[in-house]
Amino acid sequence: MTTARLRATVASLLSAVAFGFSGLPAKVAYDAGFTPLQVTAVRILLTAVVLLAFAAPFTGLPKLSDWRLVLGYALLGVIASPLLYFVAVARIPVGVAMVLEFLAPVLVALWIRFVRRTKLPASMWWGTVLALIGLAMIAQLFDGVSFDLVGTLAGLGAAVGTAAYYLLGERAARDGDPMALTTGGMVVGAVLISLVSPPWTLPWPAMTVETVLGPVWLALVLLAVVSTAFAYVAGILALKHLPSAAASVLGLVEPLVATLAAWLILGQVLNLVQIVGAVVLLAGAAVVQVASGRRIEPDTPPTS
Repeated sequence: MTTARLRATVASLLSAVAFGFSGLPAKVAYDAGFTPLQVTAVRILLTAVVLLAFAAPFTGLPKLSDWRLVLGYALLGVIASPLLYFVAVARIPVGVAMVLEFLAPVLVALWIRFVRRTKLPASMWWGTVLALIGLAMIAQLFDGVSFDLVGTLAGLGAAVGTAAYYLLGERAARDGDPMALTTGGMVVGAVLISLVSPPWTLPWPAMTVETVLGPVWLALVLLAVVSTAFAYVAGILALKHLPSAAASVLGLVEPLVATLAAWLILGQVLNLVQIVGAVVLLAGAAVVQVASGRRIEPDTPPTS
């Protein structure tokens, strides 16, 4: 593994860890009276401000010719993925929603295979399946599952948004300026989500409610700075040297981190099945990393 590839892998893992901690500040905000849409809106708005202040002066904003890429990234990767996941959680068990959202690596692999017509090593498919099995064990997928059409569709929509985050981010990392895309995507996302959840409709008195993370406003700042700004930046920079198929499987570490954080901070107990599932998930991710390090050649070029 080259030094650049190693750094990209570490950055992708740090991104997944940061994303994994997003559930805690979001949960305390919900308990204080915020809705999932309002939490998503605050998260994107604050992140846009942070990136405009600390990233844009050095990297600039995307070119106008990249508007389709920026709009797609904003709609799918910035807004749809977290918002649809929150909708799914409101309708179906959290474990089922997590498994549905993290079908994203399968969607990424299918896109690469059948749209880009690039043949992936068989071990990448097996490693992805193994990681998904581990995720299902962590999420306790078969513990009292009930079917809900809206919740299921929302979970699948979150998977599409997450897959788009990796695929569009990979394109920007290789063909353009990934930091400009991240900043531009957040700004566009902030404008769009403000149309449906304006800042003045937020429950401002709830901002001072004390939680295990401090006042709600501090939890929301942590959500924006650590679990969004840092997570998105680290993730998209990693895609410069890491294939989207590999990065999306490393993203499966996110629910593992969320489960561990709930255990350490909220006192939620891990059972034996979840511990074994964590080992299985990490083993699957390791298999994909090894396989993605091989040279992958396009199968046959797409016909025009």
